[in-house]
Amino acid sequence: MSFVELSVTSNFTFLTGASHPEEFMVRAGELGLPALAIADLNSVAGIVRAHVAGREIRRTQGAAPRLIPAALIRLRDGMTLTALPRDRAAWGRLCRLLSLGRLRAPKGECHLDFTDLLDWAEGMELLLHPGEGEEWDRQARMLVHRLGPGQLSLLMAPSYDGQDGPRFADLATLARDLGLPIVASARPLMHVAARRRLADVLTAIRTGVRVDDLGRAALANAEQRLRSEAGMLRIFAGHEEAVHRAGEIAGRLGFSLDELSYEYPSEITDGESPADRLRRLTLEGLRWRYPAGTPERVAQMAEHELSLIAKLKYEPYFLTVRDIVAFARERGILCQGRGSAANSVVCFALGVTSVSPEIGTMVFERFVSEARDEPPDIDVDFEHERREEVIQHIYAKYGRHRAGLCATVIHYRGKRAAREVGKAMGLTEDTLSAMSSQIWGWGGGAIGAERLREIGLDPSDRRLAQTLELMEEIQGFPRHLSQHVGGFIITEGRLDELVPVENATMEDRTVIPWDKDDIDALKILKVDVLALGMLSCIRKAFQLIEKHHRASYTLATLPPEDPAVYDMLCKADSLGLFQVESRAQMNFLPRMRPRKFYDLVIQVAIIRPGPIQGDMVHPFLRRRNGEEQVSFPSDDLGRVLGKTLGVPLFQEQAMQIAIIGAGFDPSEADRLRRSLATFKKHGSVSEFRDRFMSGMRANGYDEDFSARCFAQIEGFGSYGFPESHAASFAYIV
Repeated sequence: MSFVELSVTSNFTFLTGASHPEEFMVRAGELGLPALAIADLNSVAGIVRAHVAGREIRRTQGAAPRLIPAALIRLRDGMTLTALPRDRAAWGRLCRLLSLGRLRAPKGECHLDFTDLLDWAEGMELLLHPGEGEEWDRQARMLVHRLGPGQLSLLMAPSYDGQDGPRFADLATLARDLGLPIVASARPLMHVAARRRLADVLTAIRTGVRVDDLGRAALANAEQRLRSEAGMLRIFAGHEEAVHRAGEIAGRLGFSLDELSYEYPSEITDGESPADRLRRLTLEGLRWRYPAGTPERVAQMAEHELSLIAKLKYEPYFLTVRDIVAFARERGILCQGRGSAANSVVCFALGVTSVSPEIGTMVFERFVSEARDEPPDIDVDFEHERREEVIQHIYAKYGRHRAGLCATVIHYRGKRAAREVGKAMGLTEDTLSAMSSQIWGWGGGAIGAERLREIGLDPSDRRLAQTLELMEEIQGFPRHLSQHVGGFIITEGRLDELVPVENATMEDRTVIPWDKDDIDALKILKVDVLALGMLSCIRKAFQLIEKHHRASYTLATLPPEDPAVYDMLCKADSLGLFQVESRAQMNFLPRMRPRKFYDLVIQVAIIRPGPIQGDMVHPFLRRRNGEEQVSFPSDDLGRVLGKTLGVPLFQEQAMQIAIIGAGFDPSEADRLRRSLATFKKHGSVSEFRDRFMSGMRANGYDEDFSARCFAQIEGFGSYGFPESHAASFAYIV
């Protein structure tokens, strides 16, 4: 059988692995490996990245290595095994095992014992890492007795210290004594040898010492990298059967992350089906929203949405969000849906959002699309002082075995990279401070030679030059997991059989190790339960109005289009007011002179890095003030850009320009949208540039207009708004 690497340590074994899971997948393809197992320490945090990378390689190249989901299990007494689930049921047991160890330990730790392993090992291929001492020998023999050689192998990995030959012979003897087959692994920490220096820097950061003082903790060479079959056969000469057995074992591992089909929670009562309940609640909501009768257009939109939701079987999702919002309303907790939910009549009727979808012109398919085949994503803001009540209600209603918060992966960026790498490299505190002062905001760590001289540093200094190289290399590396601000996963069955659950730092919070992008990639439902201070202010204002004026208001019953509100805003009287309180917003308000709600939607969206970098602010103002003619490059784009006077301000418009102007198909436009959403993390928007510019040229658009459009699209990576998101925020304003 072809060799398969069964025990890769990625950089999701934080501050240990020196390569991204995606890099291992690409390199495995280059080396001709048919499959690869990412096995991080007591964790499955990085495997979705590898799974998505494999999917992308397959899409672009036709074939890709298969990802084998796995975990490196280290018990409290030091025994180590690589666990590889054979099927979906075994994956569930691996997740339960990791959850058990994580929930009994503080955040970031995992406390597992030998008996835990015996309880949950069924259905897994276990690779036993060699150990020493009587206790290890006793436990190894007990494992063989309980599981047998059909499920257990002894792992052989090179140390590259000149003693591997005798060591392999000893391990082969030990395996015969235990009655186990042997299996070979390179135990790679990096995908290529060039990452050796970074591996040592990560070790220095993890152990809190300088690279110079690492001693035996530093890598002796750059050999602990991903290997080809030919390379492994050369290293394991005389033990070739161990190399081939890795492929044999991989052949028995049929589980793929694609099997993690998600089941929505179904809290249905009185035998009413989800579809019937959603229709009933929507019609009741429309009667509440439109006491004088539902307008014909709104009724048609509602019917269209309900039929699409039914076709895609998303009713339980909408009902789950509705129940969370209903709980908040019963408790008098103000809440407001944001984002694409504002495109939905159903969300308006259910009380999830107070923004009528008639305000915008976006279509429901931006929110729920048959073509996109992914679950909708509803974000709901709650009063910041009372959101914890909502979070604890979700835990209480669904149970911690069915509900947990997403993780947020904290990546190395800018100042953190400079400080931690610089400290590990032994730079002085003064030098670190000088370097950090040159890195702005969230971005990268590149500092030019000229700038270094200006701040009194010598660019030719070898250690400084190495530090700058390593800072560049570590950009985007995961450092640790934090909890997402409010992204909840709620399941029908056990959440801890879908993904491991662990403790957050905050008391009474449990989280999963996958982040928003991972959840999206696996098409798993997420409900965002977010906190917004302005909603607390509004509720207190409502209470004051009721106390002093005997008038009762809700977000939905406030008088629309109050001229006094616009008078205040035109005078830039907006200090402390959500979304329009910055100096730039206050500077823009008197020039924008908003007089109706849609003006506020534009106001919220236009003062953002995206439109500003794309040079869209001044052209918009000139056109609004009649100083410049409103023109459109074509009638087709006129329909997309009409509301914003020919200036693309919203993410949806960027997608439409790509489809209509550059000839993107909807799936390409959706990849463009995703790259906008994840630009900060991966910086992938510019890869679309050539495709976009040539498409615009082919359709007769001039180079200058096309370049400005793309600059605007690229700017969205630095924070551009969807129209529906801007509408939700404008409503709160």
